[in-house]
Amino acid sequence: MADQSIPQARTPGAVAEGGVFEEAPAAAGLTRRKLLGTAGVTGLALGAAGGAVGYTAAPAAADPLTSLGADRAMFHGKHQPGITEGLQARGHLAAFDLVAGAGHKEAAALLRRWSAVAERLMAGEAAGHGDTDVARDAGPSSLTVTFGFGYDFFAKTGLEKQRPVSLDPLPDFSSDHLDKARSNGDLWVQIGANDALVAFHALRAIQKETGSAARIRWQMNGFNRSPGATSHPMTARNLMGQLDGTRNPKPTESDFDGRIFVPASGTKDPAWMANGSYVVVRRIRMLLDDWERLSVAAQEQVIGRRKADGAALSGGGETTGMDLEKRDSHGDLVVPLDAHARITRPDTNGGAAMLRRPFSFHDGFDPDGVPDAGLLFVCWQADPLRGFVPVQRKLDRGDALSKYIRHEASGLFAVPGGAAEGEYVGQRLLEG
Repeated sequence: MADQSIPQARTPGAVAEGGVFEEAPAAAGLTRRKLLGTAGVTGLALGAAGGAVGYTAAPAAADPLTSLGADRAMFHGKHQPGITEGLQARGHLAAFDLVAGAGHKEAAALLRRWSAVAERLMAGEAAGHGDTDVARDAGPSSLTVTFGFGYDFFAKTGLEKQRPVSLDPLPDFSSDHLDKARSNGDLWVQIGANDALVAFHALRAIQKETGSAARIRWQMNGFNRSPGATSHPMTARNLMGQLDGTRNPKPTESDFDGRIFVPASGTKDPAWMANGSYVVVRRIRMLLDDWERLSVAAQEQVIGRRKADGAALSGGGETTGMDLEKRDSHGDLVVPLDAHARITRPDTNGGAAMLRRPFSFHDGFDPDGVPDAGLLFVCWQADPLRGFVPVQRKLDRGDALSKYIRHEASGLFAVPGGAAEGEYVGQRLLEG
């Protein structure tokens, strides 16, 4: 739950490719199912993907797909989709294990099938033969599907020599209470969309395309605030009510690619990882009953930021730099030494930075009414040993927030670069 912000929201009708936003094709080009225009429609049309979205005036007789449903992310590109786009309203994370006897050949066929169905769905088309029609009436709705490889995948496919050093298992942390059955996996899939039915449709289609090559290991569901739910673009809040993501690296920053993506050359990573990234996935349970017993002032001391607007306790607005040395009239530090926002600052962690695209989750209540809720923490970096690991080690040594959260599942996956036209994701590894 590092103190970093989400990339800026896309404008309505934007298309993401390699982190660059372009104008979307007209809604008439959408192919899953054209919706009938509604004569005389006026007012506001909701914007597109991202944790914060603005509004634009809708034209008369607007096709409903010119709003949220029309927004489309591109499957092919320099990077896989689902990394640089803004937060999506609905998400599914899943890990699969290859079955006994499935190896290199079966894995290649599986990634070929998965890529084909992902490309169709992201374009707003039906999944193919046997489509369930769950998303029949919807446009692409910013759907993204992202694929990655876990540590054990390489041994099972005879590709140990191609396994990146950066994929070595994460170290143990004292705050971990990990369920091994819900951690790691041979293959990882992230699905995000701004419509819940579109996201579920993609999850079901991916599962059906798995066939007999792999079995589900674990699957988790998440959500974020819907695009356009706030009066102006703003950083999303988590289930603790805090603005979560204030200091995320942004694609406009000159060193963004170097922090988040594996370079094409001059790196310890194998060639097939060029333009890819490493993702750390953590299921972080929030102990909400304990947290909500704290006063707002006490919560702000734990985080180091004001709850209302996300500004540092040292003053200013949300994006104002934190003054780590500022003291109050009693000589005490305004931002406590163990405040979460202080500990996670990149400039106090050797420049370690991660691009966070999390989802909140709520999986019901226990018999005593305690919520099983929290954050599906998803962070991207060019090297987890320089990104996630040093920050988590520092949090492990004295983060005030640690009393109110519990890390219950974990995974690290190598996510290759985007597939070029005519390629499937991972082809350069599996056929290189």
